[in-house]
Amino acid sequence: MNQDWAHTGILKAGDFCFLSYCVGNVGGTVEEQINGAFDEMERRLGLSGLTLENVVQMDCLFRDVWNIPVMEKVIRERFHGKYPVRKSIQTEFAHVGGPNGLQFQADAIAYCG
Repeated sequence: MNQDWAHTGILKAGDFCFLSYCVGNVGGTVEEQINGAFDEMERRLGLSGLTLENVVQMDCLFRDVWNIPVMEKVIRERFHGKYPVRKSIQTEFAHVGGPNGLQFQADAIAYCG
């Protein structure tokens, strides 16, 4: 929980865990940032004994939505055939670093029942 941001990174409710603002490797290439976001997601899931394979839904936010094929490549490498449903959205991030900073963020729901 981050009091300054009024934000919780992972929250369990019933049989589901909700994850928000998964980012990593900010300032790196899009592929590095996507892997960094999934690293952070995996780290948080691990706190509850879960893995990326427990993720059932993701919202994927891009600065440039045309980078979806990069994300799809990473998902194939990391989710071991257990692909969640997902939606991809293009947005202007309000984040330190401006256009050269954050390129990708993922929010997710994982089944933990």
